[in-house]
Amino acid sequence: MTLAAALLGWMFDGLEMGLFPLVAGPALGDLLGSSDRGEVSRWIAVITAGFLVGAATGGVLFGWLGDRIGRVRAMMLSILTYAIFSGVCGIAQNAWQVAAFRLIASIGMGGEWSLGVALVMEVWPDRSRAWLAGVIGSAANFGYLMIAVVGLGLSVVLTDLHKLLLSIGVGPETTEWLVHNHGWRLLMLFGALPALLTLLIQIFVPESHRWVAEKQKGTTSHWQTIDLLGVVFGAAGACGLIALWAMNGLDLPVRIAISAVAVAVITAGYLYPIIRYVRRAETAPATTDDTLNVPGQHSTSPLRTILGRLLLAAALSGVALLGTWGSVQQAPTYANVITDNQARVREYTQVATASGAIIGCMLAALMGDWLGRRVTYALLCIGSIGAIAGLYQLNDTYSPAFLFWAFLAGTITAAFYGWLPLYLPELFRTKIRATGQGFGFNFGRVLAAVGVLQLPVVMSQLDVGWQGACTAMSLIYLVGLGLIWLAPETKGKPLPE
Repeated sequence: MTLAAALLGWMFDGLEMGLFPLVAGPALGDLLGSSDRGEVSRWIAVITAGFLVGAATGGVLFGWLGDRIGRVRAMMLSILTYAIFSGVCGIAQNAWQVAAFRLIASIGMGGEWSLGVALVMEVWPDRSRAWLAGVIGSAANFGYLMIAVVGLGLSVVLTDLHKLLLSIGVGPETTEWLVHNHGWRLLMLFGALPALLTLLIQIFVPESHRWVAEKQKGTTSHWQTIDLLGVVFGAAGACGLIALWAMNGLDLPVRIAISAVAVAVITAGYLYPIIRYVRRAETAPATTDDTLNVPGQHSTSPLRTILGRLLLAAALSGVALLGTWGSVQQAPTYANVITDNQARVREYTQVATASGAIIGCMLAALMGDWLGRRVTYALLCIGSIGAIAGLYQLNDTYSPAFLFWAFLAGTITAAFYGWLPLYLPELFRTKIRATGQGFGFNFGRVLAAVGVLQLPVVMSQLDVGWQGACTAMSLIYLVGLGLIWLAPETKGKPLPE
């Protein structure tokens, strides 16, 4: 039941992530009252960036809650948050409302990932970790695939749906409002379905026995609500960073200098609850250094060890996230640009990338267990650069070859999301696992948000188009290729208690 609930949660995570790229054009065209491609693209970038910042904040916030009140209760709250506010987007009246609702929804989505991974990895035995990690990544991408199929199906039945709504008593104006412009509002309302999952969690899913043991020892009391002020400051810094890169007129050196300060504020704010927890745990009578350090680490400073692993996890996740959001996630939009026949090319492209991603996540997790965590990550970095270059440099028309490369790019670049659920839980002990994973996985979304915002800038100023901008973004994997050798190898080691 634990695995089933978590898989459904991750599946709907993928659904939420795949929802907006499908409806962005029709929705913003309606809400802005304009079909100007530049204005629509600017709003897409801003809303996507806000979504990524919200997910980063939610990873820390709900991760903290999972370590404080338990994985199950926190996961219920996170799913309710992203389900309700994603659905509310369907009744938005203007673009800024979509941006605000989407940001709040992403806070819940970011939290659900870290909570679900922590819960499943703590409940299931160590020997199952590799295939569990693959299933985790595949479930999210199955949701990404599902919303594309729903979008295709909706386009086929939209006329019949219009008649059905009228026949059950829905007014003509309301019906037209719901089905107008490819029925984007109905797709958004469909995003509220995960709220039903919370009932399943409430009734059937047990709490992690590892977390219960920590609660009985009293270590969960070291988490204090006042520390969440740090997360508020961090989120404010992230929003400021997004605003900085969204505005025009500032010179690049000024942007970089202000960005450095903003990143420092974000990092300090998001890390603050963890630092305060470790400090309290160090001074608690029943807590010793070695209950905070991970096995194999003999540093005299548990805080230094933990911070090092948090920043390393954030960097490794950030490479994967920036590469994905800055390149392959743009494939549906690119497909729309390179074809004159714009009928459902976004959906078909998303089906191709998501289908590959489902396979890639399973393979990456199994490879990590076979070849080792570091070698697998390095191979994924190399493969991602080649696959993205092939997708954008070898395809300037929409064709079966384009869909093949989209499938291949989805397989390799999304494989990181099978590797990360395998590796990140192995870096932290039970008492800080949810918060540590929440920070490590989601902090990279802030960097990805900046990267997404710069795609239109790169395309306009350098006149390179989608092909050059997305290919250039893939070079971030070279950073990951160097970073991974600083990470500890955890193959064959038990999950830290």
